[in-house]
Amino acid sequence: MESSAIDLRDVTLIDPYGMIGILEIGEVLRPTTPWKIIYLPRSEEVLRCFERMHFFRFAPSYFILEPAVTQIQAKYRRSPDSDVLLEITPTQKSEDIHFIVGKVRERAHSILAGHLHHGEEAINDFIVALSEICKNIIEHSGHRGFVGIQKYCFQTTNGNVVNIAVMDTGIGFMD
Repeated sequence: MESSAIDLRDVTLIDPYGMIGILEIGEVLRPTTPWKIIYLPRSEEVLRCFERMHFFRFAPSYFILEPAVTQIQAKYRRSPDSDVLLEITPTQKSEDIHFIVGKVRERAHSILAGHLHHGEEAINDFIVALSEICKNIIEHSGHRGFVGIQKYCFQTTNGNVVNIAVMDTGIGFMD
C-alpha cells in the first residue's frame, strides 16, 4: 500500500487556512491513500494553536499523528481570553450553520467590538456573511467543509486582523 506524509516538524506559524487545508487534503486523499502521516511541529506555540483551534479533534480521522497526541496539557486548551472566534467546525448540514452562527455571535462582541472596534451593524453584517458562506458549502459543494476564525495582533503595525477560513472539497465554480 502506498503511504503519504505531511512533514510539519519545522513549521513555526500556522493559521486557520493552513489547518483546514491540511484536513481537506486528508478528505481528498481518504479514498486513495489509507496510511497518511502528519509529522507534527516541534514548536510548542504551533501545537498550542492546533489545540486552541481543535485541529486534533478532526486530524485523527484522516491522519496518523507522529508523535502521537495522547493528552494535550491544560495550558494548551482554550482560555476565556482566547483570540479564537470559532474553533475548526465542520459544516455539512443546516444545523451546523445555526451552531456556527450562535458560537460566533457569543464571541463576536468581545473580539470584533472590543479589539477591532466594530459596531453592532458591522458585527451583524459579518455574521450574515459567514452564514451565507457556510450555506454555500451545504448547497453547492456536495461535501463537508470546515470553518475556523481567529483574531491576530500584528505587533509590527499594532493592528488586529480577523482571519476567516472556510474551505470544502466541492466542485467549485463552473461556467
